[in-house]
Amino acid sequence: MLKKLLSYVGRYKEEAVLAPVTILGEVAMEVLIPYVMASIIDKGIRLGNIKHVALMGTLMVAMALVSLFFGAVAGRFSAVAAVGFAKNLRGALFKKVQSFSFANVDKFSTASLTTRLTTDVNNIQMAFMMFIRTAVRAPMMMIFALIMAVNTNADLSLVFLCAIPVLGAAVALIMTKAHPRFKAMLTLYDGMNARVQENLVGIRTVKAFVREDYEKKKFTESTEQVRKAQVRAEKLVILTMPFMQFCMYASIIAILFFGGHMIANGGNMLTGDLTQFITYVGQILMSLMMLSFMFMMFVISRASLQRIYEVLTEESDIVSPENAVSEVMDGSVSFRNVSFSYFKDMNNLSLEKINLDIRSGETIGIIGGTGSSKTTLVQLIPRLYDVTEGEVLVGGRDVREYDLEALRNQVAMVLQKNVLFSGTIRENLKWGNSDASDEEIVEACKQACAHDFVMSFPDGYDQDLGQGGVNVSGGQKQRLCIARALLKKPKILIFDDSTSAVDTATDASIRKAFRENLSEVTTFIIAQRISSVQDADRIIVMDDGKIINVGTHEELLKTSDIYREVYESQQKGGDE
Repeated sequence: MLKKLLSYVGRYKEEAVLAPVTILGEVAMEVLIPYVMASIIDKGIRLGNIKHVALMGTLMVAMALVSLFFGAVAGRFSAVAAVGFAKNLRGALFKKVQSFSFANVDKFSTASLTTRLTTDVNNIQMAFMMFIRTAVRAPMMMIFALIMAVNTNADLSLVFLCAIPVLGAAVALIMTKAHPRFKAMLTLYDGMNARVQENLVGIRTVKAFVREDYEKKKFTESTEQVRKAQVRAEKLVILTMPFMQFCMYASIIAILFFGGHMIANGGNMLTGDLTQFITYVGQILMSLMMLSFMFMMFVISRASLQRIYEVLTEESDIVSPENAVSEVMDGSVSFRNVSFSYFKDMNNLSLEKINLDIRSGETIGIIGGTGSSKTTLVQLIPRLYDVTEGEVLVGGRDVREYDLEALRNQVAMVLQKNVLFSGTIRENLKWGNSDASDEEIVEACKQACAHDFVMSFPDGYDQDLGQGGVNVSGGQKQRLCIARALLKKPKILIFDDSTSAVDTATDASIRKAFRENLSEVTTFIIAQRISSVQDADRIIVMDDGKIINVGTHEELLKTSDIYREVYESQQKGGDE
């Protein structure tokens, strides 16, 4: 897992290597400074040698400045490496998510993927920056200071040598207990983000039903759960610092006691040696504290590492095959004994035993009640999902034989939920065809009955839509999405209840434009209104994931009870 994630350091490897190298220079200076300081005390101040004090004092200042320089350079290198690593990792995650099928996205949930791209990557960035600095600084500082301390007084070194295993055992115990708690905390973060996302997307519904207090209560509950989980996880981690400080100060007291006796009794220790020794002990124990803090950071980020690794190693269940077909010959579509389940469970089918042949250029209407799997049926055509059983053919070839990009470039969908992106109207329309000319854009908008309202805006096609197209109505958004699909000039065009928000006159105008301009394009129209599909070459009536009837408008009025009932109810509603 670490090997895979560290591969995303990429072109920032140089900074990631230079950071610990320069830290070695900083550590060397910091370890030598106490030695110089002891020389000033024992050979300068004690003997009254002012020249020695001045010389060693100047050397100590120079060493401090060199240490400061190395520390500043190391800080810059580590910051550049960590931020670059996070950028690459976040980019790799986003790229991976873009390759996911709908089923893969459903598995993780949108809120969880958002948390992984933000909070989890930030945790790893901090851990990585600390690792490339502390993972070198702390061990080197401890080793060099230990050597110097033992060299100064081997007997006195036994004091802190006893403290090290105690500290190590405590840190190991805390690490083991803390990891599951941080993992649970991040899961609750997913839930909180889901609340935020759901509320912001549906803010108009919330206000329309005056449910602000209810939503605030739900969000408060989510944040309280996160707070409790965070406290539960971090109260273990914060035990590390007081325990480390207790060991450190206890060691210093013991050293002062035994070292003071050595000096008072004329032992092999001078005042400068004791000062030097105490400084080295402080460096050793501080290194241990830094290491323990690094391990704690690793515990915190370990859960994030696993969550990101899950995304990076997730394989999309829909990929292009080897030697994939790169050209769709025509817009013909065939369903052969097709069954489908979102749960890959033949006992829980959304579509069952679908058999249907559609000629290229034919217009097909699809009618059915809510939950009859109309949308599921058409989503199998561009292979947004794979069939559980049977096969779907486009242009005479199984969709699983096609290169995904080649197939989807020939299938344009206007989804049930219309989505526009931040930017101008022109930029949104060019999603259908990035090379579309102004004339093609205008023509597509005229066919979708969108040109007139676009030109009513102050900036016309350069009007900014705001996030998610908040500056246009539902009907206007639908027509822009239809124009965007028309610009793609596909062989197959799918409208999933795409005119539900426009009036009947506009709906009729759009259908007239389709008949005149899309005669060679296979068109699927899912609708609730009979008037939207009555001119289709054939109409499919669906119920409970099955095709009940197929025929023209006139034929279905005679043969289909469901179709006739819907038609009569809508006619009665229109008359009233």
